[in-house]
Amino acid sequence: MAPDHRPVILVVDDSKTNLDLLVHLLSEHYEISVALDGESALEIALSDQPDLILLDIMMPRMDGYETCCRLKMRAETRDIPVIFVTARRETSDEAQGFALGAVDYITKPISPPLVKARIKTHLQLKQAHDQARFQNQLLEEKVCQRTMELQETQLAIVRKLGRAAEFRDNETGLHIVRMSHYAQLLGLACGMGETEATLLLNASPLHDVGKIGIPDHILLKPGKLTDEEFRLIRNHPEIGAEIIGKEESPLLKMAFQIAYTHHEKWDGSGYPRALRGSAIPLVGRISAIADVFDAITSARPYKKAWPMEEALAWLQAQSGYHFDPHLVALFLAELPKVQRIKERFSETHP
Repeated sequence: MAPDHRPVILVVDDSKTNLDLLVHLLSEHYEISVALDGESALEIALSDQPDLILLDIMMPRMDGYETCCRLKMRAETRDIPVIFVTARRETSDEAQGFALGAVDYITKPISPPLVKARIKTHLQLKQAHDQARFQNQLLEEKVCQRTMELQETQLAIVRKLGRAAEFRDNETGLHIVRMSHYAQLLGLACGMGETEATLLLNASPLHDVGKIGIPDHILLKPGKLTDEEFRLIRNHPEIGAEIIGKEESPLLKMAFQIAYTHHEKWDGSGYPRALRGSAIPLVGRISAIADVFDAITSARPYKKAWPMEEALAWLQAQSGYHFDPHLVALFLAELPKVQRIKERFSETHP
């Protein structure tokens, strides 16, 4: 509350005599609003947002208890302190008032010094509460901003690591872009929410990060690999998992699963652990389709791109063997979107 701000007090009483008494008592130090009934009090509280409400209990139609209850039900008014000012003196009446959320209970006939003291105390408490809430909001905003900055930094590192792996494998950066968008599209198609699908988009670039650990003479060999060389290159999922590590970050957790399991096959003939069926994490199954589909439909120095019809036929033929059949069906059903991704991130796209 600013030093020059006069606190606003809403006085609610169906007796004009009582209203006049309280207005005369308080107007020297406070801005005063008045209401003769509960409904008017609710309207004024919503529009004017007073700093404190003095509320009579015994009023026609809507008594003070119901008025207080409705004030506490609204987000806009629930934090306004309510002091009951009433002729009801029973302990049970006080207990009911406090149970409804009132901060104090003053009995009539009022004592002017007592009323002034109680009001001053509760306005100071409200001011302290408002300041604490404001500081908490500032702190939350700073935490959110810092979290966003850390997430952006994390994303940048993930993308650069993924790009580094592609450079080692004579790939272009557009492979991981297309593959990631295919994965996101398939994630949404199988029921992922937007947040999880976006996480999949951002984690997918690390699917082949383990290739950083494969010797150049194997990774860049133009000809057919020997059995020993093929055995070594099959280590890249485990190398990738080791590079990423077991982190608490949701992004890196998902990236770990993708790097470790995107070469597993639905029928159990994949590597490195020969997982079968649903034992393969969903993100690994999705990434397998996205990665292989982009690989076979893209031209490389050592091969031509497969025609779309041929690639789709092969994908269907591998359903239930290499790939999760349910995911293959969903991927094919999204073919128009798949083609738009392919065109958007084409090597020759202007």
